[in-house]
Amino acid sequence: MRRHRFGATIAAVVSVGMLVTGCSATTVASDQAVPVVDNPWEVAGAASADGPSGLRPGVPDTDKTAENSDNGTIDKLALNAIADIEEYWQTEYSKTFRGDFKPASKVISWSARATEAESVQFCKSSTYKLVNAAYCPLDHTIGWDRAVLLPLLVDKYKEMSVVMVLAHEYGHAIQSQASLLRGFFTDALVKEQQADCLAGVFLRHVAEGNSKHFTLNTTDGLNGVLGATVAVRDRDPNDPDAVHGSAFERVTAVQMGYTQGAKSCKDIDEDEIERRRAGLPVTFEEDEREQQLPVNQENLTILAAQLAKSMPVRNPPTFDYAGVTRNCKSTTTTEPVSYCPASNTIGTDIPAMAERAGEGASGKEEPLSAVVTGDYNAAAVFVSRYALAVQRDRELSLTGAASAGLRTACLTGVLTTKLSEPSSDPRLSAGDLDEAVSGLLADGLAAADVDGKVVPSGYQRLEAFRTGVLSGEQACLSQFK
Repeated sequence: MRRHRFGATIAAVVSVGMLVTGCSATTVASDQAVPVVDNPWEVAGAASADGPSGLRPGVPDTDKTAENSDNGTIDKLALNAIADIEEYWQTEYSKTFRGDFKPASKVISWSARATEAESVQFCKSSTYKLVNAAYCPLDHTIGWDRAVLLPLLVDKYKEMSVVMVLAHEYGHAIQSQASLLRGFFTDALVKEQQADCLAGVFLRHVAEGNSKHFTLNTTDGLNGVLGATVAVRDRDPNDPDAVHGSAFERVTAVQMGYTQGAKSCKDIDEDEIERRRAGLPVTFEEDEREQQLPVNQENLTILAAQLAKSMPVRNPPTFDYAGVTRNCKSTTTTEPVSYCPASNTIGTDIPAMAERAGEGASGKEEPLSAVVTGDYNAAAVFVSRYALAVQRDRELSLTGAASAGLRTACLTGVLTTKLSEPSSDPRLSAGDLDEAVSGLLADGLAAADVDGKVVPSGYQRLEAFRTGVLSGEQACLSQFK
């Protein structure tokens, strides 16, 4: 029988103004219309799950200035972020890195909408149509586009996404002065993973209520930060210019900094990244770049059989492809896939699953989108309902978003790793992890308990999934009780 593969559609994007020495932070065309604009995630400070996120009301703006600034709202937001980031590293830098912290020599703002004559120089390059935020190691400066990039981030992911982007760029400044890199010999992905990690360190500081200008809650605030992180991912892992990492890798690096601190960022190198990848698909094989596994009964039946091999149960569930299971005793039906423990049945609404996978969609992706459609965005939900059957078999509770729900996300991660093994049919392709990450962040259906209840924190859902992918079943059973 033909080996089936999950696949990932690569969206066509337009890259504008990449700096060789900086950090490419977007793929947005500059002429586009822009709208005006004991849980490791628990924090010890003033922030909360449902508190505010963004600028603190009533706090005066920093007196820092940016070269070429228009003194508008966006530049003030960026400067407040730079001020708080510098204040944090001024105190914390020497606790992990050698020497003393040196703030950026200057910061510069520009407009990607400016004419060529009105454009300025940044890192020895013109900012004409440059939609970017970057660190320049040539003169230890940080710059940003105030006209397209930052307003779009605020519009889509709120103010804290700008803080995330600038904390990432400041991560590159930390790398430079801490001598974390080996010059041209350091892999570009290592640079980006370290910067993401260092941004996560600062975000924890904000979430604990210690930032002068900003607050960050652990639900929609962190979700927005993660959305921006996912949006600036490598869409095509086979592209030699792909340096930021996949959505899964970017989220992982941010979480490492957030939960483990700056030491974990210092430890990121080629070997550490390779250990994390641990056999997961990272590039496309020949002829699979544009392939998607159609969502139909035949392929779902093959997937169900593989799940049974990957994680056997004593009493295998029945699979019903005529629709979700209705009238299940003491259980709320979930869409587009349900699990009924009373009858041990997994019911699937195939058309709804196909829609979730993006079948029939135009394929046109909006700029800076965190939505990654594809076969595994849908399949992960199917896998998660099988994970509930596994928990029933292990005589575990199936209710409770923070217990059964997160355990389900974790076991879905375990099964996802097993689907990447060479003997698996179907088998994961590069990009499938990002599809799962996108779904977990967007609605979290793969992290739902048997009644469809989901924790509101996308960070928690992704952390549970990541635990399963990287650490296995026992970690899920011990961590989520």
